[in-house]
Formats: sequence, C-alpha cells, structure tokens
Amino acid sequence: MASTATYTAPLTATKVKTRRVESIDLLRGAVMIIMALDHARDYFHGDAYIYDPLDLTKTTGIIFFTRWITHFCAPIFMLLSGVSAHLYGLKNGKKPLAFFLFTRGLWLIFAELFIVSAGWTFNLHGTTYILQVIWAFGVSMIALSALIRLNRKVLLSIALILIAGHNALDNIHVAGDGAGAFFWAFLHEQRPFFFGPILIFVGYPILPWIGLITLGYYLGDLYAPTQDPDRRHKILRNLGWITIGFFVLLRAFNLYGDPHPWTTQRNGFFTFLSFLNTTKYPPSLLYICMTIGPAFLFLAYTEKPLNSLTGKLAVFGRVPMFYYLIHIFLLHGMAVLGAILSGHPASDMVNLTTWVTANAKLKGYGFGLPVVYLVWIGTVIFLYPLCKWFDGYKRSHIAQQKWLSYL
Repeated sequence: MASTATYTAPLTATKVKTRRVESIDLLRGAVMIIMALDHARDYFHGDAYIYDPLDLTKTTGIIFFTRWITHFCAPIFMLLSGVSAHLYGLKNGKKPLAFFLFTRGLWLIFAELFIVSAGWTFNLHGTTYILQVIWAFGVSMIALSALIRLNRKVLLSIALILIAGHNALDNIHVAGDGAGAFFWAFLHEQRPFFFGPILIFVGYPILPWIGLITLGYYLGDLYAPTQDPDRRHKILRNLGWITIGFFVLLRAFNLYGDPHPWTTQRNGFFTFLSFLNTTKYPPSLLYICMTIGPAFLFLAYTEKPLNSLTGKLAVFGRVPMFYYLIHIFLLHGMAVLGAILSGHPASDMVNLTTWVTANAKLKGYGFGLPVVYLVWIGTVIFLYPLCKWFDGYKRSHIAQQKWLSYL
C-alpha cells in the first residue's frame, strides 16, 4: 500500500500535495528482502526436509537464526500496512479508505487462494489452498475497513486486547473438521482441514493480525502533517525500548504471552535460543513484542534522506505485492531445476499437495546453507531491476490506472 502523507491542514481535502514517508518504504523493503531468505531455505536447504530449524534438539545456531531473523517480516509488514492505511485516509478521507481496504482485502484473499497457493505448490488441480500471510493481510484489511469508523481510544483498546489478550485462549480447542472447528482455526489455531480431496491449511489464524494492523493504523497519526518530527522520533524511540523491555521481562519469568515457555537447554547459547524461540502461529504477544520493538527503533532512527544503498532497499518497499508474487514463482521454478540437478524428476517438485518440505518424494533433496544464501542473494539481485521498473511505472501511471494501487 502506498505510504503517503498529506501536507495541508484540512483532512477533508480530496486533492493535496503528498510525499512518501521514506523510512516506512525502507523498513518495508528490508523485511521483504529478509522474507525471501526463509522461502529460499524452504525450497533449497537439505535439512529443511529433515527437521524444523527451530527445533533446539536438532538445529545449529546459524540454521536457527536463518529462520528466526525472518520472524520480523510479517508482523512489521502488518504494522506498516496499518500506518499506510492511516496515511491513505489522510489524503483521501475515511470513506474512500474504507472502500479501498475492503476491496484490496478481497483481492488479497483471492490472490492467496488462486495465485500464491499455486505458486507455492505448482498444483493447478485446485485441491490445495494454503491460507497464510497474504490471506491474513486480506482479512485484516477487511476488518480494518470497518474499524476505522471508531474513535481512536476504542481503536487502541481493540488493538491491545487482540494483541495482548489472545494468548488467554491458547488452551481452547475445537475438535473435528466441522464449521465450528474451522471457524476457531480461522480465529486462533493453526491446523489443516480436509474436505474430500481438497486441503485447506489455515496457516495464519487472524485475531492478533487484526490487532497489529489496527495498532499500525492508530500509530499512523504520528505521521500526520501536524505532527512535530522530533516528537514522533521520541515517541517511536520510547515505544521501541518499552516494547523490548516488556518482552524481556515477561519472557524472563515466563509470566504470560507465549504458549511455549523457554527452558534450560544443553548449554547457555541454546538456552538463549530457547528464550528467543517464541510462537508465530498465531503470533504470541511475546513474538509481537520481540519483532515490533526493534521496528519502532528502526523508524525512529532512519527518518532521513535515502542514500544509494537505502534507496535501493526502499524500491522493494514501494512494490511489495509485485515483488512477493514474482519471488514465489521464481524460487519454486529454480527449485524444479534444483530437483533435476539432484537426480529427482521434475514432477517431484510440482503438483504438490502440501508444503514442499513435507513431500515424501523429496526426501534426500536439498543443499547446504551456502547454496541457500546464494539463491537468496541472486533472487533479490535479479528482482531489483524488475521492481525498479514497476515502481517507476506505478508512480507515473497510478493516477490514470487505479488498479496499480492494489499491487
């Protein structure tokens, strides 16, 4: 979503001069690049087919952090989506914002079901639907399209209740594959459902994600034209350190906020990894604090003109959906070639009915971490000129072609 801020006093104006908030683009671009590392690991790392990289009984430090660093991507992007929604509303008004959020949410759900799932699996039979991050963004935007009509205090209360309170539901489960079980999974419990030959995997239960996008929308007011930049920086710094401190305090004493408390491991280093190993599905309170605390600090300290490097990173942040869709198909396409080079038939990497790492035919496939990192870096470098071209096209044509705002 475009992150633009209005620089006129009346918020009811329909056409105003705008500028991009480059620190938001920069942070979004950075997490988009990091995200691709996890997906490269999914498709190319040999050990990904043997054990969970966060399984402290089997993993190594570098494998753990290769996965763990990507935890920052989804919550930060969701938070920034809320901020960007607020800025869009400042420019266009709440009614157009509500329409945009609702229709873009529908588009993202459609994209998850029929484009992204196909990219992950190369399964064109319509039997596998993986409801993960793009789905979560879509549902959260639809929810936000209704919530923006509430006053700011109510919005903040809803955001904090969903983020901080959902872990109180961790011990509630609904058995079976009926409508009640599916609805509960939709809200709070990751699990697969089989409806005849069709698999629907609810990967991103929605409650805390709605809380995050709502929190971002609330904090978007920090970027309103009437806000003093020094005050904004101070608030973001304070929020960052308070959030990180809150995470450390709750986690240290295993007080609340994650269904999996840290435990003493075989040595101090792995005990530290256990401390960091918070729950993503759904994102626990501690997971969210651990990831958005540094994001607040990043935003506080990077609100400055872009240089040659940060300017390139921000390109990815201006066209995130375009980048996301292409990188999934690119990585999976390269994985087909990787399977062939490893002695597997190409068919082992297509028509998948579940996650690639759960495909029994691919046992024994995969490469070491150096190959994973080379694939990741190569993917980012390859996509940069495409994203730069699309960024330029989008900015020069979006006034005439409104559909570009949905990418």
